[in-house]
Amino acid sequence: MAELNSLNSEQRKAVHRIDGPVLILAGAGTGKTNTITHRVAHMVDQGISPENILAVTFTNKAAREMQKRVTKLIPNPPKREDGKPLKSTVCTFHSLCVRILRRHIDKLGYKRNFVIYSESEQLGVVKKVLSAIAGKNVKADPRELHGILSRVKNAGSGGAGKVFGSEEAVAMADHIRGRYDTALKAANAVDFDDLLVLTLKLFKDYPEALEECRVRYQYVTVDEYQDTNATQYELMYLLAKEHRNVCVVGDDDQSIYGWRGAEISNILDMEKDFPELEVVRLEQNYRSTRVILDAANAVIKNNPRRRPKELWSAKGQGGFIGVQ
Repeated sequence: MAELNSLNSEQRKAVHRIDGPVLILAGAGTGKTNTITHRVAHMVDQGISPENILAVTFTNKAAREMQKRVTKLIPNPPKREDGKPLKSTVCTFHSLCVRILRRHIDKLGYKRNFVIYSESEQLGVVKKVLSAIAGKNVKADPRELHGILSRVKNAGSGGAGKVFGSEEAVAMADHIRGRYDTALKAANAVDFDDLLVLTLKLFKDYPEALEECRVRYQYVTVDEYQDTNATQYELMYLLAKEHRNVCVVGDDDQSIYGWRGAEISNILDMEKDFPELEVVRLEQNYRSTRVILDAANAVIKNNPRRRPKELWSAKGQGGFIGVQ
């Protein structure tokens, strides 16, 4: 059984809130990962099969660390009939999508042994597309265009319209993207962004594939939620729409990836799709002194659009902050 005495009151509140949608606002240094892993372990203690638990984060390193901590908290997990331990799925968004597409991508006209192109291979395709339409007075740097294509894909429905202002630019972006996607598909290849985009298309066009995932992943946790883009939000929403057992963990004050498509509205407006959302605030900081936190709070409170929270510390006042 996972020991919860080491957690503070708000962390325990987050751990015990298993059913229904919950947003854990976890400020910097507030024990976020510790809370998430104890929450997963507590689910298993409550009789939930590890195989029904999905925890998604943004890097392979973070996923490995989270899985390591969960394993430590559950030394004797439930076992299959063959004696092997049941495991929760702890992975990145992209890794999850690879697993799903390996089972179902043939529905979208690809073979299941598709390859994931490296960045250099993707740039090679972009160069060929540009060469093919050079007669249309298109001038663009391949690397810059590749970045634009990525932003368009990650912007979700109507992606080009969100990235560009003029109708002419939107039309050209859609045209180039269409040729780029066609070239990849002809090679039975996908790029990193396609893993998300194609999984979303699969869920929307083939409800049976979505239902299979919903049945498997009945408890969904998303870490670093402030960094999710529109496509990742749609994936999370579709997975959790029916059972509503979704826990998102993040801090809008730490949102710094808007330049690559992260949507701060995902964390600020979550009640739009989950009106019954419960918000738990982790505000006790274990990393910094009061002086540092007072300065941080004084700066960030000027942000006109944020969820209210104020970090505090029991570490003591600390020394003065010097600015040079």
